[in-house]
Amino acid sequence: MPSQVRVVWDPGFTAYDFGPGHPMNPARLDLTARLCDALGVFDADGVEVFSPGAPDDDLLLTVHEPGYVEAVRAASEDPRAADTSRGLGTDDDPAFRGMHEASARVVEGTRQVCADVWEGRAEHGVNFCGGLHHAMAGNASGFCIYNDIAVGIQWLLDHGAQRVAYVDVDVHHGDGVQSLFWDDPRVLTISVHESGRALFPGTGWPSETGGEGAEGSAVNVALPPGTGDSAWLRAMHSTALPLVRAFRPDVLVTQHGCDTHVQDPLAHMALSVDAQRGAADALHRLAHEVCGGRWVALGGGGYELVHVVPRTWTHLTAIAAHAPVPLTAPVPEDWLEHVRTAYGREGPRRMGDLDPADGPIWHQPWDMGYNPHSEVDRAIMATREAVFPLHGLDPWFD
Repeated sequence: MPSQVRVVWDPGFTAYDFGPGHPMNPARLDLTARLCDALGVFDADGVEVFSPGAPDDDLLLTVHEPGYVEAVRAASEDPRAADTSRGLGTDDDPAFRGMHEASARVVEGTRQVCADVWEGRAEHGVNFCGGLHHAMAGNASGFCIYNDIAVGIQWLLDHGAQRVAYVDVDVHHGDGVQSLFWDDPRVLTISVHESGRALFPGTGWPSETGGEGAEGSAVNVALPPGTGDSAWLRAMHSTALPLVRAFRPDVLVTQHGCDTHVQDPLAHMALSVDAQRGAADALHRLAHEVCGGRWVALGGGGYELVHVVPRTWTHLTAIAAHAPVPLTAPVPEDWLEHVRTAYGREGPRRMGDLDPADGPIWHQPWDMGYNPHSEVDRAIMATREAVFPLHGLDPWFD
């Protein structure tokens, strides 16, 4: 019998480590796995946790330039030899020994869960160590060395998938994935992010809709700083969901960077864990609706390593396991004690942020009307006007 979900993890993934003081602290991965374990998510029926090895360079070369892979290998062996023209050895992407192997294992994890889902060994796949969406064909960018997402999508295309939809809810624009599939009409890339006027990488405008012959294959929702739960969920439900339904993909790949949270130190959005869990739930349901449940869910950004990342990605993994954790569930005391001992901090007491007495987050459906006085609604409408007609959809009513 196929697994319900295959999950990529072993402690060796903490080797993807840019060093002390870097925001991409690998502790966020360890704390996520510990929380999954403490809540019994890894032990749920149908959950298989596995550890991938490092792939051959041939896999990396399906999306990356040979000279770039050589440059990563050289910097991995001697960080002093890092080629800054390739984005290596910079403040964002410091070189470190073993960088190639650590980064390549993330890629292989995503490729393997894509293969497991496509070939029927699992209904869903999760790699919260992955989601490295900024890496380009020939250079590192934004804490990302290799683009595991693009490699996974390319593998699906090379093995028979006709259409792949990619939805990215990280606070930063998914520029690397968009760039790598800019001219490919078989891949729909959708990014819901904070506006590039306020945040790296400064791209992701509604006018970016895909290359010649692939018009409408790139979708960008650029939201204003300070966007909160209800408005953010309205944006996602009013753009990503109808477009994925119209595209009818064979597989849905999603990236769940949780740096949209109000406590994240690198961005300016105002979301709760509750809204991030709501997005994961909606995208999971969408996969069952449009592509027979074939869903690959990945991590991404997220830099509040105690209060945010572990809870959000534990919710994601539990949803994929069909064993969702209630927002009212207490955080296990043994996990909290580990946080106190290892980091000298108090962790969150519940799996959600919001007062349960207030009820679930409500967002206004698009069919209730467009509000031109709302900056968020204007951002949504800009995207709908740019791409909905290219998919046979009405920007005002669909």
